[in-house]
Amino acid sequence: MTETTLHFHPRAVYAPTPGRLERLGLLLRRHRPLIAAVQWGVVLFYGLLVVVPAFLPLPPEGAHLWDNLRLFAQFVFWGLWWPGVMLTTIALGRVWCGLFCPEGFLSELASRHGRGKTAPGWLKWSGWPFVAFVITTVYGQLTSVYEYAEAALLILGGSTLAAIVIGLLYGRDKRVWCHYLCPASGVFAVLAKLAPLHYKVDRAAWDRTSATAEPFNCPPLVDVRRMTSASDCHACARCAGQRKAVQLSGRTPFAEILNPATPARSTDALTLIFGVLGVATMAFQWTVSPWFLQLKMTLATWLVEHNYYALLADNAPWWLLTHYPEVNDVFTWLDGAVALTYILGGGLLLGAALLTGPLLAAFFARKFAHTPTPDWQRFALILTPLGAASVLLGLTMTTATQLRGEHLLLPWIPAARATLLAAGCLAALWLALALTKKCTTALPARIGVFLALCLPVTLMATLWALAFFVW
Repeated sequence: MTETTLHFHPRAVYAPTPGRLERLGLLLRRHRPLIAAVQWGVVLFYGLLVVVPAFLPLPPEGAHLWDNLRLFAQFVFWGLWWPGVMLTTIALGRVWCGLFCPEGFLSELASRHGRGKTAPGWLKWSGWPFVAFVITTVYGQLTSVYEYAEAALLILGGSTLAAIVIGLLYGRDKRVWCHYLCPASGVFAVLAKLAPLHYKVDRAAWDRTSATAEPFNCPPLVDVRRMTSASDCHACARCAGQRKAVQLSGRTPFAEILNPATPARSTDALTLIFGVLGVATMAFQWTVSPWFLQLKMTLATWLVEHNYYALLADNAPWWLLTHYPEVNDVFTWLDGAVALTYILGGGLLLGAALLTGPLLAAFFARKFAHTPTPDWQRFALILTPLGAASVLLGLTMTTATQLRGEHLLLPWIPAARATLLAAGCLAALWLALALTKKCTTALPARIGVFLALCLPVTLMATLWALAFFVW
């Protein structure tokens, strides 16, 4: 083998004829300038949607999506864009992060010209994405981020500014923000496990190839040589064809969850249970929940009876609680306190209830096993399809509300919601059954494992059925 064959060349990396997916990965690597141009376009469009509407007056009565920029931006960003990003992550992996995300692109660009310092130890704590996700989710609900451009600019603009600052301080041509701090990173990492496309690494082929092969830059700081999961990969294609060992490939949607060689990290499991299925579900449902209303009315009555009126005042600034008296949309301090309690406290309680299933399943699996069995983290990941369905159901609630505001009625929505919820539940149960079969325990213990995993699925199905068909 000559020295030249060890260097990257898109037409000679795979012999003799790469498949279509392999060629697509190589094509993306070859056309980085075109991808950069697309990313600049996304940055400009993102800026238009986030920045400009915040400086426009509130929509007058009778305004529509097609004649008011604030309403148009609100619909495009929250009604179409974010549901589309989540759906794309489920279907294609983290291509949004690698090819389109304005925050990641700007953070990497800033790091190219920044100080290039090494990320400090405190920044590398694996729990930051989960904490950031919970904070932005709760804060977004308190300030009505889906309805008002000012709140969107504060949260999204602040996040983008923080990404740029982190890029200026740490790393060189890296996305330190994305890897350690991005509020959406943990959710993307969970949903990407279902993607039928991923960049597959042949470890043996990598090790056989000379270390003199053309180097490449992995901005999200992934150890590509040891990569077995799509969770951290941004699908940017910069490693496609590297050392004749990396290629864009297809797989079954549940392959990563069921394969014991892929990681089942505690951070992913906890983000799924307490974040995606816990706090996020409460954030999606609190405005339609009679439990929230009952809690607020009970507390309000108690405050009035005891002459405590401070919490009933509605003088909070808009950047702390929703405050738009022009359209009669104002939160009292009590509204904010009860919403915070319901979303955060209820989300954590829901997560604890959901976690009971995987913990019980791991207990039954270990109790009667004589060989290694799946741990609770692996059992928790069977809820990933249900988490994906939950995110799509919650985000499209905003889409449906916006369309109803335009008097566009979609009679098929209840059936579509029921179908999506059923698909998520059935996929989770199928994964539960598949993992149960992998347990080398006695039949009664296997039954216990499967029944334990049915508990969180039943709980989530009940909550969404209540939100859509009862409340």
